[in-house]
Amino acid sequence: MKEVPAVRMHTGSVVDASLHKLKSNPWMASTIVLAIALVIVLFFMSPSATLKAVSKQEIGQTAVAFINTQLLQGQGEVTLDSVAEKSGLYEVNVLYNGQNVPTYFTKDGFYFVQGVVPLTAEAAGVNSSSSASAEVPKSAKPTAELFIFSYCPAGTAALDSFAKVGALLGKVADVKVKFFSNMHGEHEKQENMIQECIQQVAADKYWAYANQYVAKIYNVCGATKDVSCDMNESVKLMKLVGIDSKKVLDCVATSGAQLYAAEQIEAGDLGLQYSPSIVINGVLADTDRTPEGIKSAVCNAFNSAPTECSQTLSASGTASSGNCGS
Repeated sequence: MKEVPAVRMHTGSVVDASLHKLKSNPWMASTIVLAIALVIVLFFMSPSATLKAVSKQEIGQTAVAFINTQLLQGQGEVTLDSVAEKSGLYEVNVLYNGQNVPTYFTKDGFYFVQGVVPLTAEAAGVNSSSSASAEVPKSAKPTAELFIFSYCPAGTAALDSFAKVGALLGKVADVKVKFFSNMHGEHEKQENMIQECIQQVAADKYWAYANQYVAKIYNVCGATKDVSCDMNESVKLMKLVGIDSKKVLDCVATSGAQLYAAEQIEAGDLGLQYSPSIVINGVLADTDRTPEGIKSAVCNAFNSAPTECSQTLSASGTASSGNCGS
């Protein structure tokens, strides 16, 4: 079976959300060279180009082996669903935890293509006159989700605001924080899983942790990008707010990878590209990231707003603009 080299494009924005449905890409070296090579391949590729294409059966087998060994690395397994030709590439659809995930490979079987981005609204199947964000539907108990990378500066600023909303509305709405990339390194992956597990084993104390995360962990470990620093400071903060760190770390060891993979898939299904992204009742919400702005967006999603919504939060946020993409 032919080995498929990985091609990673890292341009500061998410090229394809399906990457996050599998596992954060581990390849950081040779990024520029490989990205240029991919651009050249795609530039000269056309439906009429002469390629020594491998068969659909072979590319399917190669894709599954590549994803399982290089992307998932034992943290899950995909199976082949279907293979089709699409815009001069092979679209290989694989099944991961019962969900269909499209991946793309060059027809010669040499390159994994990380991202197929439609250049026109028509190609994307979108009405060019439609608005950028859909209207958030109302419900009796809204779901409000903040999708971030834990060491993304804009994501942590949004978490600072979102934590105040979670503390206020957590009993009347389903408010959660989810993580879908560790583009900044292994310390970020670790923190992502720690916060996912805190919400699993000590949900009632998570907002106290999240509210102090920027000051006590991000500001201390963000520059060093050190895994030990993140672990030590996280354990300190858990102890400070009354969270049993042993239970959390046991969760990280036994379930962290699965929780993280599931949230990456969910982010991909929603088409999320940036940290932070705020999703209310399943719709990407267009709102400012101040505590009051987020609170208002969630409260507007109730069929009938509860009394908690009458409380006014801060209308300013710390470094609340910008985003991260990987």
